[in-house]
Amino acid sequence: MFGTLLGGLPRPVGPDGVPIVDDDAAVVMALEAQTTAGLEPLTDGRLRWRGPFDSISGLDGMAPGPAGMRLVAAPRWQSPLTVSAWRFAIEHTDGFVTQALPGPYTLGRRLGASNPGAAANAFADALGREIRALADAGCALVTIEERDAHLIGEDPVERARFVEAHTRLLAGLDGIHVSLSIVGGSADGAGIATILAAPYASLAVDLIAGPDNWRLVTATPGDRGIVCGALAPTAPRDEGPELLLWAAAYAASSSSRGRDRVGLGTAGGLEGRTWADAVALMSGLGKAARLAERPLAEVAPHLAPGALDLRSAALGRYIPPGRPKRRTAPRP
Repeated sequence: MFGTLLGGLPRPVGPDGVPIVDDDAAVVMALEAQTTAGLEPLTDGRLRWRGPFDSISGLDGMAPGPAGMRLVAAPRWQSPLTVSAWRFAIEHTDGFVTQALPGPYTLGRRLGASNPGAAANAFADALGREIRALADAGCALVTIEERDAHLIGEDPVERARFVEAHTRLLAGLDGIHVSLSIVGGSADGAGIATILAAPYASLAVDLIAGPDNWRLVTATPGDRGIVCGALAPTAPRDEGPELLLWAAAYAASSSSRGRDRVGLGTAGGLEGRTWADAVALMSGLGKAARLAERPLAEVAPHLAPGALDLRSAALGRYIPPGRPKRRTAPRP
């Protein structure tokens, strides 16, 4: 069991409480904080980027706009966009570092106003080349984040657009683990055949803004990994582990997946929190991931006494309120 971030971090602050301005120094602090919390895979906290799409601002056809990046021509890949940032991260930690990229479907919807389908496909082709560049540099894990997948629903046009873009994105890729991250809402309406039409090795889902994403989890084949985004970005900094443990146990039991293919994550980014809050939440996430690997007798003392339903669910034997516990028949 592991814990990781599904989203970014707020800018770290120094001992004097002043935010760290230098990006390199901020990334190093973010890596150190994640390592101390026991998280892995690690991320750069997305601290080099000032918006959800800034990491691909180097594509031909992208230009700054009043509300962030905008598309002025068909996007084309000319040279690596995130490789140098990923290399910096791995040079400053002994941990395993993933690289996140925005998803082509969301990019097409948000930036390709006149023809979102064609834009999504063009972004897919460009991002596919970026994934290859990362793989060539030694990156073993890339996360594709789709923020608008919850808008697909049952619309056949949107479903086909998502499938085509992601199939193009992963076409010909080999030797690298690519994970699909669904954040911002429930995408279960699209169906697992749409969401995992492309050969993703794992699926990460936001279970706070999108609780119905559990349907995607239970429908995902057991040989695929699952990352449960069950730590709310708005959670109290001393949030207990009960919900995270329940999520881990439930995901592990689905499709006979097992705990080795399950991780815990934040349900989106922590950019809106203070640095101190983010550090506390990361620590709690790491603690929950460690507890999820331990036997019942060792885990129970760490759970809130009042969280009886969550406790029983987290340990794989949910007992609804008012239902008596099963008793063993007395021996004759």
